[in-house]
Amino acid sequence: MDFFESQDSARRNTGRLILLFGLAVISLILITNFLVMLIFGFLSTEMTSVGALTPWQFNWQVFAMVGVLVAAVIILGSLYKIVSLSGGGARVAEMMNGRLLVAGTGDLLERRLMNVVEEMAIASGTPVPPVYVLEEAGINAFAAGYSPSDAVIGVTRGAIETLNREQLQGVIAHEFSHILHGDMRINIRLIGILHGIMVLGIIGYYLMRGSSVRSRSKDSGGVVMLGLGLLVIGYVGTFFGNLIKAAVSRQREFLADASAVQFTRNPQGIAKALMRIGQHSQRSYMAHPSSREISHALFEEGTHSALSGLYATHPPLEKRISAILPDWDGSMDLPPEAQHDSVKGGGETQSAAGVAAGLKSPAALTGVLVADALLNQIGNPSPMHLAYAEDLLARLPSVWIEAAREPSGARAVVYLLAMAPEDPTRRRQFSLLQDAADVGVQAEVERLAGGIDEIAAEMRLPLLEICLGSLRQLSGKQYKLFKANFALLIELDKKVNLLEWSMQKLVFHHLDDVFEANRRRSLGKGTLQQNKGAIEILLSIIARATSQEDSTPEEAFRVGAEALGLNGEPLDAAGISFEQLNGALDNLTKLKPLLKPRLLKACAATIQNDKAIKPLECELLRAVAAIIDCPVPPFVANTL
Repeated sequence: MDFFESQDSARRNTGRLILLFGLAVISLILITNFLVMLIFGFLSTEMTSVGALTPWQFNWQVFAMVGVLVAAVIILGSLYKIVSLSGGGARVAEMMNGRLLVAGTGDLLERRLMNVVEEMAIASGTPVPPVYVLEEAGINAFAAGYSPSDAVIGVTRGAIETLNREQLQGVIAHEFSHILHGDMRINIRLIGILHGIMVLGIIGYYLMRGSSVRSRSKDSGGVVMLGLGLLVIGYVGTFFGNLIKAAVSRQREFLADASAVQFTRNPQGIAKALMRIGQHSQRSYMAHPSSREISHALFEEGTHSALSGLYATHPPLEKRISAILPDWDGSMDLPPEAQHDSVKGGGETQSAAGVAAGLKSPAALTGVLVADALLNQIGNPSPMHLAYAEDLLARLPSVWIEAAREPSGARAVVYLLAMAPEDPTRRRQFSLLQDAADVGVQAEVERLAGGIDEIAAEMRLPLLEICLGSLRQLSGKQYKLFKANFALLIELDKKVNLLEWSMQKLVFHHLDDVFEANRRRSLGKGTLQQNKGAIEILLSIIARATSQEDSTPEEAFRVGAEALGLNGEPLDAAGISFEQLNGALDNLTKLKPLLKPRLLKACAATIQNDKAIKPLECELLRAVAAIIDCPVPPFVANTL
C-alpha cells in the first residue's frame, strides 16, 4: 500500500464524508418538515361537513424554522461528540472502559502485548502508542486517534489470552496499518456524524416519554406522534449512516489485512487470528454498549444483529481469510496451543540475529538510492525492520528501556539525550536540572547519567519513540515544566546543533498534539510554490549543517532545489533562527500528501550530494520526515 496515496485518499474521503453528511442533513430537514406539517396540519383542521376538511397551507416560515432547528440539533450533536473525543485515542479507550497498561506489569501476556506494540512502532518509525486492555471475552482490538501522535491501541482480554504471539502480531500489524494510513481520523469523524444524526431519535424518545406524563393534555397526541416520528427519523438516519460507515470501512479492512501481511511477511499470523475468532465461543463480540459506536474501528465485528449482513463494517471472516490465503480450504479448525509462549519470540518473522549489523554502510549508497528507498519504506515497514526492532530492544541497556517506559524516567532519558558531550556544559546542565526538574526526574537523571555513552546514534530515535508514549501520561503542569526545562538545556551553551534541534522538534511536534488540542493538524492542502520560502530554509540548513565531502553547501542546495523545480542559492545559516526553521517545518506539514515525497527526495538528495551518508545524517533525515508526518522505518541492512 502506498503511504502517500493512502493519505491522499483519506483526505478525499474526509471531503466525501462532509458532502454525505450535508446530504443527510438536508434529507432529514425535508422529512422532519413533512412530518411536522402532516401531524400539526392534520390536527389543526376542523370538520366543516361530513367527509370534508379545511385544507392546511404550506408555510415557508415554519419550514425554515424547522430546517434551522433540525440542522442545529444534528450539527451541534456531532460537534459535541467530536469535541468529547478531542483528547484523541485515549478518549475512545476510556469510553470503552479500557485499562492503561503500564511498565512493570507482572502479567506475562500483557508484557508480551507491550513488546509486540513496541516492536511494531520502532519498526515503522512512529511513537509507541499507549496500550489499553478491554476486559471483554471476545477477540478484538482497535486503533484510535487523529494521528500517530495521539494514537492508542486497545486489545480485548480475549485476544490477549487466546492468540499466540504470531497471531497477536498479525492483529497489531493490522491496527498499525490504520495508524499509518490515516484511517483513524475518518473513524473518529464517523463516530461524531452518526451521533449527530442519532440525536433526533434521542429527542423523539424523550418527547414520547415526557408526553406520557402529560397524557391528559389535549395536545399530547400531537407531541406523541411528533416524538414517534422523530424517533423513526433518527433511526432511519442512523441506518443510512451505518450503510455509509460500512461502505467506507469494509474496503479499508481488506487493505489493512494486506498491509499486515506485507509488514510481517507472515500471512498465517493474521489468518489464524481470524480463524480463532471463527471458532471462539464469544467470537469478536463485545458487551460494552459503546462498541456499536466504534464498530468500524474494531479489528472484527463487535456486535451481531439481524441486519448485520446489510451494514456490517467488516467483510465476512471467510472472505478476509480467503484474500490472505488463496488456497484456504474453508476450515476454521485450529489445534489448541499453549498461550504462555515466551514474552519474546514465537512469531515467524525473520530472525533478528545478524540484523543488528545495523545501518547499511553509508558510503556504499548514492543519494538517488537512499531517496527511493526512503519513499518506498514510508508507511511500509518490512520483516527486516521488525526483526531489527526486536534486536534493538534486546540490545538497549535494560535500565534505559525500563526508564523510557514510565513518565519520570522518560523525562530523564530525553534530558540526557539532549545534553552536551563536553564536560563543562554538561555539568551546568546537571546543575540546572537539580534546581528545576521534579525530584523523581532528577533522581532518574543521576541514575542513568553514567550510561549515556552506551547509547549509539541509531538507538536515539527508538528511545524517543518509547518515551513519547510514556510522556503522554504527564499532567498539563508537568508537561509545561518538562518543555521549558528541555529548552533551557539545549540553549545553555548558547548554540543549538541540528541534532539537538531535530530531537526537540520531534518530541514536541508529537506531544503538542496531545497537550494542545487546538494545534491538532488536518491533512494538508499546501503546494510547493506556496511554501517556497519554507523549502529554501530547510534545504539551506541541511546543506550547510551536513558533511559535504568533495562538494560545497551551494552545490548540495542546488541539487535539492532542482529536484523540486526550484532555483536559487542557499540562505546564510547564521541568518536563520531555529524559530524560523520551526515555522518552516510547521508549514511543510501542511503540504498535500502527494507532494511530501518530492520534498523528502530533495532532502535526501541534498544530504547525499557528496555520495556519502553518515549515521547521524540518516537519523536527521528520519527526524525531518517524522516531523512532516511521514514516519520512516530505521535504515536497516538489506532494505536499502
